[in-house]
Amino acid sequence: MNKIFALLLVGLIFTETAKAEMDSLVSNQEKGRPNIIFIMSDDHAYQAISAYDDRLIHTPNIDRIAKSGMLFSNACVTNSICAPSRATILTGKHSHLNGKTDNHFPFDTTMVTFPQLLKANGYQTAMFGKLHFGNNPKGFDQFKILPGQGAYYNPTFITKNEGTIEVEGYVTDLITDFTLDWLENERKDEEPFFLMYLHKAPHREWLPAERHIEEFSKKTFPEPVTLFDDYSGRGAAAKEAEMNLLTHMNWSGDSKLYPEVMDQLGIPDASGWDKGAFEREVGRMNAKQRANWDKVFAPMNASFVKSYPSMNEVDQMKWRYQRYMQDYLGTIAAVDENVGRVLDYLEENGLMENTIIVYTSDQGFYLGEHGWFDKRFVYDESFKTPLMISWPGKIQPESKSDEMVQNLDFAQTFLEAASIEAPSDMQGESLMPLLTGQSDKWNRDAVYYHYYEYPSVHMVKRHYAIVTKEYKLIHFYYDVDEWELYDRKNDPKEMKNVYGDPAYTTVKKKLHGELEGLRIKYGDSSQISQQLLERYLKEVEDTHGSFVRSYKKVGNE
Repeated sequence: MNKIFALLLVGLIFTETAKAEMDSLVSNQEKGRPNIIFIMSDDHAYQAISAYDDRLIHTPNIDRIAKSGMLFSNACVTNSICAPSRATILTGKHSHLNGKTDNHFPFDTTMVTFPQLLKANGYQTAMFGKLHFGNNPKGFDQFKILPGQGAYYNPTFITKNEGTIEVEGYVTDLITDFTLDWLENERKDEEPFFLMYLHKAPHREWLPAERHIEEFSKKTFPEPVTLFDDYSGRGAAAKEAEMNLLTHMNWSGDSKLYPEVMDQLGIPDASGWDKGAFEREVGRMNAKQRANWDKVFAPMNASFVKSYPSMNEVDQMKWRYQRYMQDYLGTIAAVDENVGRVLDYLEENGLMENTIIVYTSDQGFYLGEHGWFDKRFVYDESFKTPLMISWPGKIQPESKSDEMVQNLDFAQTFLEAASIEAPSDMQGESLMPLLTGQSDKWNRDAVYYHYYEYPSVHMVKRHYAIVTKEYKLIHFYYDVDEWELYDRKNDPKEMKNVYGDPAYTTVKKKLHGELEGLRIKYGDSSQISQQLLERYLKEVEDTHGSFVRSYKKVGNE
């Protein structure tokens, strides 16, 4: 009798447990709360995604997201630099409010981030890859993140449960391995999840995976028509920026000349960290990885030694452009393959149906346009960012939008999708009307931009701007006081500043008024910007007094 009672009791407990789990699943389905996978690469130019432009590379897996959802052709950022972009995404606030105005200014850790709100409202949360700032992401049940920029080969990871670990392999593959392992072994079926899948690639210094080194080293890519831009149609900011492929890109760290080859040819380490960048990245490789690397790059170096004495500046510029594209696009090949691994897993495990999938970058990037690499400017190649979003049953496949959307908008979009009220101090706008075919409810016609990191690496001057579909009005300030106006429809490559053209007097007056309106709306006045600068200088001066004194001196001059 006791055995029968025990069996009945176990059966009852099992039935009740199963019923509770089923109720939870039904409850979650009734709420209609989607899973959210946020895929972001670092410095991935929209020009290097074939859904936007197939002249440089074919990205079939990333393109799958655009084919099953919506592609945005006017997506942009509020501040085109890595850490500030990520802070804006997490907080839904412009840089001057979240504190992360540049890569050095501290993030305001009192800020509420949208992952915290998702977690507090029943979402399971995880982050794998590159955060860039901080080593304890807020609002995540699980994380494995790179310290700072991280490394391409055999990288170090900061983890929630294991402390700091070093893992052998290629960073893009490893980030995906962690992501798939979490989906398979830690994800809870009864809870919706939010997953941040964040790639280091294609960030500088662009080291392709072993499997792509030889393939991409043999490719030749079309040159941008503005590769030899002389900046005659613009002001001091474009002329004085230090982002030129020939004069500012590193020979060893970026173009992969061996340090001893630089010495042999008498090429100086102008940056002071060129050779160190090479040793820091290539020096992490194990014997097998280094052998595969040298198999391709030793002959390339030998060939360059023979060619260099007869190369003029035009020849060198062309050579450096090809070297740049071979490595940059080679890193993207691995990103695309690994995005495909994740999409395949979702399809094979029935997770596509109610999952929002986002692919984006933390900003755009110059791929030789205007002779540049890097980002920072509000000019299109760095200001615009790739963005594609899929959500089966909600977003029409292969749809497109040219509305002015920003990384500022992600927080409120995800919160609305999850039926969570967004904090009133978030500054973006939910993209849900655009995603669900209700574009008549979208009323933004201009966005605001502000870049702060100057004087600093690449020497892009501080500036703020208003951008509409038709025009772009920019104010460069701090050590200059210059205005630029671009006609985005008639001058898409932004070659001619028409600020002084009488034909644009009415447009200019209108944009000035709208720009001031946006600055007031977002609370970014000149006074606030100066207060931020003074606070930054005071905080840094406490520990780096000599640096700040020279910083102030440069600023005053």
